[in-house]
Formats: sequence, C-alpha cells, structure tokens
Amino acid sequence: MLLLPALLDPRWGRCYESYSEDHKIVRMMTELIPGLQGDRPANYSYGVPFVAGKNKVAACAKHFVGDGGTVRGIDENNTVVGATELFSIHMPAYYDAIRKGVATVMVSYSSINGHKMHANGKLVTGFLKNQLKFRGFVISDWEGIDRITNPPKANYTYSVQAGILAGIDMVMAPQNYKDYIGNLTDLVNKKVIPMSRIDDAVRRILRVKFAMGLFENPLADHSLANQLGSQLPLSERESPIESSGLGEPDYMEFDFLDDATSAAAAAGQEAEAEEGAEDVEEPAADGGAQEA
Repeated sequence: MLLLPALLDPRWGRCYESYSEDHKIVRMMTELIPGLQGDRPANYSYGVPFVAGKNKVAACAKHFVGDGGTVRGIDENNTVVGATELFSIHMPAYYDAIRKGVATVMVSYSSINGHKMHANGKLVTGFLKNQLKFRGFVISDWEGIDRITNPPKANYTYSVQAGILAGIDMVMAPQNYKDYIGNLTDLVNKKVIPMSRIDDAVRRILRVKFAMGLFENPLADHSLANQLGSQLPLSERESPIESSGLGEPDYMEFDFLDDATSAAAAAGQEAEAEEGAEDVEEPAADGGAQEA
C-alpha cells in the first residue's frame, strides 16, 4: 500500500495518510515501490507491473486522485481543481509510480469537480490507462462503487455500470457480492457493459498475477512468517535509505499546463518516449518479455 495524496488542507481527517503537502516529497516516497516489488529492470516495458519474486509483494498506489485536496478538508468530499493544479500537484506521484512498475492503483472515494472518481472514465481510463499506459489493474476502494450515488446504494445497478465502464477492474464488494455479481452479469448479458471491458479487466488482473509468479508458486512461504512485524536493527534500516538516492530524485518534469487536453497529451508523449513503441510487452515466465 502506497499512499500518494498531496495534503492541501490540514483539517482533512486522514492527513496522516499523506507524506507531505509538498508534492515533490510525495513523489520521492514512491521509492517504496521497488522496496515492496523489487527494482524494475532498465529494459522492462513501461507501465507493465513488475514484481521481482515470491519474496516481494504487489504494491497499490492510492487514492487516485486528489483525495488530499478536498474542500475544507472534508473526507471523501469534492476536490475543486483546475488542470494546472491537478496535473502538477495531485498527479505527479502516479507518473513516478507507473514508471517504477507499480502493480495496482486504487480509486478514491472523493470527487474531482463534482465527478465521483469511481465513475470518472476520463481520468481512470482516458488518462491513467490510455495516456499514462498503466497496464496493472485498477481496484475500487471498500464499497467504493456503492458511493457513486448519493445516498450510497440508491441505485446499485447504475453504480455497477458506472464503475466498470469508468475502468475499475477489481471491485471490493464485501457485503453484497452476490448483488454485484448478479448486476454485472445482467449488464453484460444485455450488452450494456461490453465483453471487451470484462476481457480488459481480466487481462490486467492476470497480468499482475503472472508478474507475481502466483501460477508457479500460489502459496505463501511459511518460513518467512517470523519476519512479519519484526524490527530490524537501526543500522539495517538506514543503509537502504542512504543508498536509495532519495535526496536527488529524477523527477518526471511537467510544465504548468493550462488545460486537461495539453496535460494528457504531454503525459502520453512522455509515456510513449519511455516505452518506445505502442505495443506493450509483458514479462515472460523466464524474466524476459513477450508481446501482449
């Protein structure tokens, strides 16, 4: 779990989930991703999730996006923001997270300019997936699609439709999973949600599972259980921090952009430059890559 909000109002009740009000510091903390997942090889395909082995875990960057900038700091509220602030303050940590091979991204309960993020296809699919070329999977927050309507669950069928069409690939529906499955199945059968959207979600989830090696080693290594919650000596904790280069991060620089179109275009151009081609390659079982 990697919390990436830039804190803009100290009244926010979850400000402890932010590393700083300075988005540059938030960006620096994406160095946690290689710590959790392993270092992404230099020749690894841009945007494709990378997990180094069974001793590593899949990281989740959250909450996409703008949860630290809600009006008056009210949790899960509306973030009123222009394109300049959105793409230069709230979004940059996600640029770095994707560059470092983050496996999953969780959507925020909050809204951007009145548009619930769980139903925001322009940012989830249009920007995160298409422009930034993120190839991991997008997960909802806990009962996040329920809160697309006000009050929550007022029209659950609509919530399922809006969330899935926006680009959410995995849904946390802990209490009403049977209703969720029933509604989703019905919407697909009626072709309200195209099968291609389901295929995309399944492909992304399987891509992460393959990257983690779960098909070769599906069970946890019990010999590592005694390391859970253990406290390393201070010297062991300091050395990787000192060698991580956090003091001189290689930022992905973005100009202060005047509109969402130019911001999306700039991000897309940078993603294409890193990837070098339109086709995205996936990791093969031997650690190489194969075409998706």
